[in-house]
Amino acid sequence: MNQGEKKKKKLSVICSRDTLDGAYPSAVLAINAVRMGMDATIYYTFSGLNVIRTGYAKKLRFYPPGTLGAIPGMSQLATSIMKRKIEKAEIPDLADLLEMCQLEGVKLIGCHMAATMMELGVEDFIEGVEIANAEDFLKMAVESDLCMFT
Repeated sequence: MNQGEKKKKKLSVICSRDTLDGAYPSAVLAINAVRMGMDATIYYTFSGLNVIRTGYAKKLRFYPPGTLGAIPGMSQLATSIMKRKIEKAEIPDLADLLEMCQLEGVKLIGCHMAATMMELGVEDFIEGVEIANAEDFLKMAVESDLCMFT
């Protein structure tokens, strides 16, 4: 790096949930970080892997908190309400948002251990997803200026 150059800031985000309220924040934070001139990586682990599985982004649900979420059929109702609110607010659906993330330079990485545990291979994920182990992610995270968990 030349003396006048500024080091590019980095954001690392961990997404461990395959729900709308688990998946959207990581993607929104990452794409905005890239738009601010930062490097951004999202590391998907455990059920978060479903977010980046081929065809799964459209299947994600919203589960109301507390006892409301335990009522049969409530997650279906809450999911349809949430998706309508997302559409009304002119927010891209999650599949489109993930594609936008990739096109704008966000790295989407799946956890090797979780993928192995769930018997998933690189072919099970949307195109462009990398697979990395926890040590590799930690090496990236330790160099990040900001590390978040959604």
